[in-house]
Amino acid sequence: MLSGLLIILIPLFIGYLIPLRQTSTITFINRMLSWIVYAILFFMGISLAFLENLNSNLLAILRYSTVSIIVIMAFNTAGLLLLERASPWRHPHRQEKLPSRIAMALESLKLCGVVLAGFALGLSGMAWLRHATAASEYTLIFLLFLIGIQLRSSGMNVRQILLNRRGTQIALVVVATSLLAGAVNAVLLGLPLKTGLAMASGYGWYSLSGILMTESYGPVIGSATFFNDLLRELLAIMLIPSLAQRSRCAALGLCGATSMDFTLPVLQRSGGVDMVPPAIVHGFLLSLVVPLLMALFA
Repeated sequence: MLSGLLIILIPLFIGYLIPLRQTSTITFINRMLSWIVYAILFFMGISLAFLENLNSNLLAILRYSTVSIIVIMAFNTAGLLLLERASPWRHPHRQEKLPSRIAMALESLKLCGVVLAGFALGLSGMAWLRHATAASEYTLIFLLFLIGIQLRSSGMNVRQILLNRRGTQIALVVVATSLLAGAVNAVLLGLPLKTGLAMASGYGWYSLSGILMTESYGPVIGSATFFNDLLRELLAIMLIPSLAQRSRCAALGLCGATSMDFTLPVLQRSGGVDMVPPAIVHGFLLSLVVPLLMALFA
């Protein structure tokens, strides 16, 4: 556990120590992160193709991801609705014109296409493709290093995080209810408790959670986690506009770690500008927690 935690923390910490101010460099790193994610997901697809008993494993992936996302979203929603009741979000907001949710959903689905492309190539059975797992490990370390730089360049500091009570509260509720859902999933799916908890600790950050879980538990659990967290983002995009009118806590919390980037425009237009600071803090906190919890449970 300690070695796995260090492999994640060291590149993250080194990256976070590097202060960048040049906009062009930060933009380049963000673009590079996207390409690296595509590369690692491509490697994941290749590894999946080399599984023994492939047909039964694909059914297992479908079962794990479907049950997992249903239970996690149900527990998250219940906890966030209770938070909204205990501490209502004031200042009602009239929705602005929303960005195309179909276009955003298609952007997410492109990542599924990358995994499928790697899977199709892996089915060719070429011997050199068996090195895909090792290649993904080294690429992952570089990815974590760049994520550390990205977190530093986001401009968030400890003072800002601690002062935003709403964003911190929602993040804590999401973490607690997700872990509870992970324990339930472990029972329902017949998995070890640690595996269920680790699968529930992605909070929608599919591009990292699927990779980390593949390294720890193999391509079946890794792929199930990837699709679980991808579905979370897709469902959040579709549900935010209607949820924001009833419970802005639920609308924000269901976004998970994506609330500070991908789903932020939808949150802002659906729930108002006062949702932006909590959304950034919420997403930032969950982004910090994902690698830590997954390393702990893996």
